[in-house]
Amino acid sequence: MICFTHIFLLFAVIQFDTDIGFSVELIQRDSSISPFYNPSETYIDRMHNAFHRSISRINHFKTSLSASTKALQSPMVPSGGEYFMEISIGTPKIKVLRNADTGSDLTWIQCKPCKKCFKQKPQLFDPKNSSTYKLLPCESPYCISLMKDKRCDVKRNVCGYKYLYGDGSFSEGNIGNEKFAIALSTNHHVSFLKIIFDCGHSNVGLFDEVGSGIIGIGGGHLSLIFQLGFTIKGKFSYCLVPTSSNVTSKINFGMKSLVLGHNFVSTPLVDKEPKTFYYVTLEAISVGNKRLAYTSSSSNISQKGNMIIDTGTTYTFLNPDFYEIFAEALEEAIGSKRVRNPWGLPSVCFKVRSHHSDHLPIITVHFTGADVKLPTSSSYFRVQKHMVCLTMIASYDISILGNLSQINLYV
Repeated sequence: MICFTHIFLLFAVIQFDTDIGFSVELIQRDSSISPFYNPSETYIDRMHNAFHRSISRINHFKTSLSASTKALQSPMVPSGGEYFMEISIGTPKIKVLRNADTGSDLTWIQCKPCKKCFKQKPQLFDPKNSSTYKLLPCESPYCISLMKDKRCDVKRNVCGYKYLYGDGSFSEGNIGNEKFAIALSTNHHVSFLKIIFDCGHSNVGLFDEVGSGIIGIGGGHLSLIFQLGFTIKGKFSYCLVPTSSNVTSKINFGMKSLVLGHNFVSTPLVDKEPKTFYYVTLEAISVGNKRLAYTSSSSNISQKGNMIIDTGTTYTFLNPDFYEIFAEALEEAIGSKRVRNPWGLPSVCFKVRSHHSDHLPIITVHFTGADVKLPTSSSYFRVQKHMVCLTMIASYDISILGNLSQINLYV
């Protein structure tokens, strides 16, 4: 069991009677129980589609990281999403499926009346039909924190927002608070009053029609984690299972997220802007017993907080200078030269003699104070009987530990 956590949360937690714990199922978009599931797609098709979603996401992250730290960061990713939570909203309750996103702070949903809306399969939420919905005034702290994205209806004293994206997508609407019920099982929910969220009345661009919004579980002060802070003490954990598994992934909050036993390691989260992201420090990567320092001749990548842990990015992204050295070490360990990816993906591939993965070298990521051995099934994917490719890709802009590298780890 591997635990990435803030070291003070792990070893110095003060317990209160109000601290509760609960676990929620996460639905992976390509699993057989997902509404996105397409039985005609092959495993390679899904990896190819996941690559394009990862690229779209890293471009979104680039914009957030280069923007002014005084502005609201990472409101949401217009398209994509890898893990979904079922929640109910309002009184009476409307059930929706939303992307649980560690790379976003804001919780957002498409609402009636819709001036311009993308097609969605779930029922649209109508705030006028809910007895627990309340609009936020312009002077509320949340509204003020929106900075450049804030829109205020002065006559009604109603807080609004407008988010613009580089691809032309946008969302515009009001800010309110509402009762949220999170599904724990088929017949059980845990409810929270006055959760602040964005109600989008005009939404144009690349949005998924199966889901109906975002649940922001990033590290910033606008996220659901922050809003539930007194209840769950800012603690959550998750375990992602392979899409081939017949059990669902889980995300745990509060007391349920505590790590028990001795088989874990911890590394500190690094406090950086934007606070949305969960930053850790990657010091090295080992191929078998060969340790490679995470450095670059062209950029300073050895600084603290040089990697983001993210559930919404499928592939792991590494600096290109380091990636070349890393690929050379893999060539040597596997005993095979690199070959071109037959599907055009930019991950390195190798011809292998065996169709079993047991002989492939173990990849270990070395964070500050934490050495994590990745399962071979998380590091490589088989594209042909005698060809495997890495689940890691070179990127100049940002280093991300993607969800494939987190499979079967308790984080």
